[in-house]
Amino acid sequence: MQGFIITGTDTDIGKTVVAAMLTLVLEGVYFKPIQSGTAAETDAQAVLRMTGLPKDRALPSAVTLSQPLSPHRAAELDGVKIDPDDLKLPPAKHPLIVEGAGGLLVPVTRTVLQADLFKTWNFPLILCARTGLGTINHTLLSLEAARARKLDVLGVVFVGDDNPDTIRTIAEMGKIKVLGRLPMLDTINADSLASIFSQHFNREDFGVCL
Repeated sequence: MQGFIITGTDTDIGKTVVAAMLTLVLEGVYFKPIQSGTAAETDAQAVLRMTGLPKDRALPSAVTLSQPLSPHRAAELDGVKIDPDDLKLPPAKHPLIVEGAGGLLVPVTRTVLQADLFKTWNFPLILCARTGLGTINHTLLSLEAARARKLDVLGVVFVGDDNPDTIRTIAEMGKIKVLGRLPMLDTINADSLASIFSQHFNREDFGVCL
């Protein structure tokens, strides 16, 4: 059984909501190897809350850090040493939905980037991008960074209001598949996530990697 890595062009971009949606509709298991920030709730707790899935559908993080910062700095402040060799993907009976910490070039340690881990995990990437101003530059740069490292990018999920020309521009100039768009939701629960997936996504786009 395989799965996907969810990454983004920036922080707070909606990766966890996208991961929750895919965990729900693809009958997957959520896993965030590095959790930075625990003040409100962890991302695994958020996924379970949004989807209503049982606890065994979200695995505990391999590393949990108290501060909502880049992992390399959060680990230093907590006095934690992150060993990238220990960050291996666990076996799962369901598709594994892996959420990275921030974007591709976020440092995990002072010498290892998030993209370096993605390369060792060898799962297809799903890139989450905003639809607003600035997203063309951020998204095309992220695609270049992924391709320079020979990472397999399945496609882009856009988050936000519809912006047809921006989405088309990224798809054409980035030579990338648009997997769908997640609009801003007033209520996030299993029903709303399933409804959005059925309206804006195609399950067949994800089945090839499961």
